[in-house]
Amino acid sequence: MEDKSMTLTEHLEALRRVLLVCIIALVIATIAVYFGFRDQLLVLIMRPIKAVGINPVFITPWEAFFTTIKICFVAAIFLALPVILWEVWSFILPALHSHERRLVYMLMPASIVLFAAGIVFGYLVVFPAALRFLLVTASEGFTPLITISKYFSFLTMFVLPFGAVFQLPLVIMLLTYLGLVTPKFLAKNRKYAILLIFIVAAIVTPTPDIVSQTLMALPMVVLYEASIWISFLVRRRREEKAREEGI
Repeated sequence: MEDKSMTLTEHLEALRRVLLVCIIALVIATIAVYFGFRDQLLVLIMRPIKAVGINPVFITPWEAFFTTIKICFVAAIFLALPVILWEVWSFILPALHSHERRLVYMLMPASIVLFAAGIVFGYLVVFPAALRFLLVTASEGFTPLITISKYFSFLTMFVLPFGAVFQLPLVIMLLTYLGLVTPKFLAKNRKYAILLIFIVAAIVTPTPDIVSQTLMALPMVVLYEASIWISFLVRRRREEKAREEGI
């Protein structure tokens, strides 16, 4: 496992094998989702828009079919994720030192959990509220005619950023662990951080309305406040460890 003397050709061959296994895993997972969980998945995807009384349409003969394939493929990514992570981890493991491996062992599970939590939060809490505002409150007097492909694209663009922003506590913890930030620095610059959060929310939110951007920004503000406490705990742990090593 510690062999780091592989030639360039051997590295490329190992990378080719990793990519091949990941592609095969995705294909198998997509087929499994399509034939095994397609109906349940479509019900889950359609639930927010049907809750506001709208049924998506399709305007080309192939739109519904290819959108279904796309939905199954996105679900297959999560289904095949253990295989993908294992292959990637096996590829990079020989290049890591023991302390780097410990850091990855600690961060990887937490990152996956936070990403999943962000997706669930965005889908269950924020997306329905934004959808109701856009299709009911702000569109009163108009008749929505939304295609299934446009709806699914909007859903993914709206929900996936929550998986990314929920990584904020983990990023702050890592930066604190590396000594790049301190709890005092984070608290002192809170107002600048909040301003930056609203700017980021305006960029990543797929709609220009202030309601959707605010719904994106508010969880980030809460996560930032939680990150200050996490930074405090990590810094105190580092200081205790340094004192123990000094003894």
